[in-house]
Amino acid sequence: MNLPAGHPFVIAPRVGVLLVNLGTPDAPTPKAVRRYLKEFLSDPRVVEIPKLVWWPILNGLILNVRPKQSAHAYAQVWGPDGSPLATITKAQAEGLQTQLGNGIMVRWAMRYGNPAMGPVLAEMKAAGCERILVAPLYPQYSAATTATAIDELGRQLTAMRWQPSTRTLPPYYDDPLHVAALRDDLARQLRALPFVPEVLLLSFHGMPERTLHMGDPYHCQCRKTARLVGEALAADFPGLRIETSFQSRFGRAKWLEPYTEDTLTALAKGGVTRLAIAAPGFSADCLETREELAIRGREVFEEAGGLEFAALDCLNTSDAGMAMLEALVRRELGGWI
Repeated sequence: MNLPAGHPFVIAPRVGVLLVNLGTPDAPTPKAVRRYLKEFLSDPRVVEIPKLVWWPILNGLILNVRPKQSAHAYAQVWGPDGSPLATITKAQAEGLQTQLGNGIMVRWAMRYGNPAMGPVLAEMKAAGCERILVAPLYPQYSAATTATAIDELGRQLTAMRWQPSTRTLPPYYDDPLHVAALRDDLARQLRALPFVPEVLLLSFHGMPERTLHMGDPYHCQCRKTARLVGEALAADFPGLRIETSFQSRFGRAKWLEPYTEDTLTALAKGGVTRLAIAAPGFSADCLETREELAIRGREVFEEAGGLEFAALDCLNTSDAGMAMLEALVRRELGGWI
């Protein structure tokens, strides 16, 4: 590029992809967890309770009790490179970078915690990304996940004089690419088990039931994902019974049902002895899958009489998962590359 004398250096325009997931504390300690929970639970998209009612509860009770409990849970799944969610999301970004090539800049961020969306977007803009696809890694849409990530994108763009053009990855709960990836990866894991499950329980993160009545499509999208995955697995596993449940209840309000813990208990007491559980609402394994399902879920099932239990991995960086992610991103980049 020939520039006039004295003109500041201009970086060649680039296209970027920003993968976004929910978030994680920086360490499995009460202090780090408290900092993370304060940011997370202060978001009105996450807790839809009037601030005057919620803040005394949050600051007076929850942030004084829950960090120690959650830190213990995080410590059970924390790896040498950090939390599973951060480690896997980083690996997904690095894998996608390799698949897309150096012509596209791929980065990752968390909605809460680090790396935060603001600094990463600023880095991408400084590197010449004039067009950025922001990809919230939530298959099913929820105001508490997808919407708040897009809210944060808007807040960061507001602070930029020269804004990049942006696109966002739509929810892909019923996308044939997603259903096929889940079918292939779950089938691979089921065949590798040392036992034949009678039931595959598909557990999704719960939400207060009132969000459904307020118009959030999350519940319906979870149900459709479960139905499509069950249909896709039926040909290869004709005797496998598929059940759906919702996990991670918080507080006293009624949440989406049936609850995962109650379902595990009922299945075991009803005579099911061999069970596998999967979480097709998560793009990467995290506290909710590695601790809540794999550790506590096993305890609940076995205490109720179950004998064989397996927690299956999320898509993570599996061949099927990465092929799906690349195909979804390339489709959304149409016309830009």
